[in-house]
Amino acid sequence: MLRRCGAGFGWMGLSALLAEEAASGQGSEPAARTAPRGQSLLPMAARASHFPGQCRQVVHLFMNGGPSQVDTFDPKPALDRYHGKPVPSTFRTERKTGAAMRSPFRFKNYGRSGVEVSELFHRTAAFVDDMAVIRSMQSEVPNHEPSLMLMNCGDSRLPRPSMGSWVTYGLGSLNQNLPGFLVLCPGGYPIVSTQNWRSAFLPGAFQGTYIDTQHQDIDRLIANIRNPRLSLPEQREQMDLLAMINRRHAAERENAAPLEARIQTFELAYRMQTESAEAFDVSREPESMQEAYGKTTNGRQLLITRRLLERGVRFIQVWSGAGQPWDNHENLEAEHRRLAGTWDQPIAAFLGDLKQRGMLDSTLVLWGGEFGRTPVAELPALSGRDHNHYGFSVWMAGGGVKGGTVHGATDDFGFQAVDKPTPVHDLHATILHLLGLDHERLVYRYAGRDFRLTDVSGRVIREVVA
Repeated sequence: MLRRCGAGFGWMGLSALLAEEAASGQGSEPAARTAPRGQSLLPMAARASHFPGQCRQVVHLFMNGGPSQVDTFDPKPALDRYHGKPVPSTFRTERKTGAAMRSPFRFKNYGRSGVEVSELFHRTAAFVDDMAVIRSMQSEVPNHEPSLMLMNCGDSRLPRPSMGSWVTYGLGSLNQNLPGFLVLCPGGYPIVSTQNWRSAFLPGAFQGTYIDTQHQDIDRLIANIRNPRLSLPEQREQMDLLAMINRRHAAERENAAPLEARIQTFELAYRMQTESAEAFDVSREPESMQEAYGKTTNGRQLLITRRLLERGVRFIQVWSGAGQPWDNHENLEAEHRRLAGTWDQPIAAFLGDLKQRGMLDSTLVLWGGEFGRTPVAELPALSGRDHNHYGFSVWMAGGGVKGGTVHGATDDFGFQAVDKPTPVHDLHATILHLLGLDHERLVYRYAGRDFRLTDVSGRVIREVVA
């Protein structure tokens, strides 16, 4: 009765009460759901995990296009010896490739752990003792679209919910006035656009909310954030009337999930007007903090990310930009240096800021792309590298990660994972585990079967868990 008939300020009061109970662990819905949820009053209310998690929030720094592992986090001295010569290999690349191509960047040891990192990320490397570098990641195919889908949604071919949608479905959010899953990407959508953060068959409330971070003015950053004609009290009256009509409509239909998602979207949009403008306004930060992050697009993105974490957003994905900027088939030295130069200072400032504020322990930070690149050059010149899904690198920091560790290895040339090969489903299972979620129990019944982010495989990488 309350769900179908509640509206207006009474509805808001009940929602606030439920949110407070959920945050304190009282009356919260367990994360271990085995069938589609009923439509709740507050779908993003914080919920209990399967077991005590080591982190509460996730930041995914997505380097779309495929950064080269042998130029960033996986040094290969053998490439120096074979530079310009054929490499003995049986691996099939997407296009015909040429001779071995040494890395134009120097590697050195960092931190107490002595993990080797490229000069491209020398500032980020200052936090290597907080990181677990996985050098044995493997994808399924050397093509952007399916590899993006696999990394983001756990399946390279079929429509599946994204990782951020699964996390917010399982745990809810810690702030009811902002989306639980936010996507920051400057300059428009990346390749395959909104499929990267879709909720698919999960309720629509769990889909990622896209923000074009090339803009700084709040009205351009978040479209339609302010109503130019109506005040907030007037909008509230509109919302109450619309909710009443929609719920009468829903009461006459058995399956009203799309309508319920639309109702929740309207409510969230209304609440966002009061909080999002402040959360996204980095000018409120001290000048010294803005300088530390850098007054650049990526600097703003990560400063916004820290502010969103402080306000309880559960899952934040931060992209390199539209398209696939790391896809350097030629002129790799200049392009990788340029791209890393836009990220190195902001990432280091972000990690240092979280650490100083005591937030890194409760925040899991993931860095990586959809695959890596070949250690051999793409024809005709020793200039760029092709796609490589046989072995590439990602790293995780904070939130329950065993810092200063290296997991797995590729062969002498960096072509294929040969020690502890790590499929994407293993990475996803590990991320869910750090959040206190059992990847085999976080399921949703749809079309007659139970689905999960890791499909029918995946194991937790215990070696990188503290």
